[in-house]
Amino acid sequence: MNKPIPNFAFTLMSYAFKLRDLVSPRDKILQEVDIQPGFRVLDYGCGPGGYVADVARSVGESGKVYALDLHPLAIQSVQDIARKKQLANVETIYSNCKTGLSDNSVDVVLLYDIFHELGNPQTILAELYRVLKKGGTLSFSDHHLDEETILPGITGGQLFKLVSKDKYTYSFSKQG
Repeated sequence: MNKPIPNFAFTLMSYAFKLRDLVSPRDKILQEVDIQPGFRVLDYGCGPGGYVADVARSVGESGKVYALDLHPLAIQSVQDIARKKQLANVETIYSNCKTGLSDNSVDVVLLYDIFHELGNPQTILAELYRVLKKGGTLSFSDHHLDEETILPGITGGQLFKLVSKDKYTYSFSKQG
């Protein structure tokens, strides 16, 4: 990822996302991802945490949600959500690329509305490939990009292959 946006811009974005989530709840998008109890899910570029509570409920007490972002206010927002909703299965990761997670340790990666912002997407995709389990899912959505940009952007490095395209998301799996 690049450097974080200014705090004021992040705060405005957070309010815009809250309004968006009232009109179009995130659960519609998450229905396209088969998140099961016990899963370990990485929300890469989690922003203010719009998906965190729903994913935490889906994975249950035996699962884990890792919310990664490079903006300190994003990390604080997710920590506040986890505290207020008593979500003990949420962990934040403050980073601009590396997750610190073990190889092949994540069942699902959410890469939502951030790809267009990435300065070096292939480095980040390599990190996501490393942590994603064989048979796991990279769930992708970015309304700033068209399909002609998305598909080669994700599959061009030969790390991921397209599995399905749904109404809101694309699902990719690891190559090889």
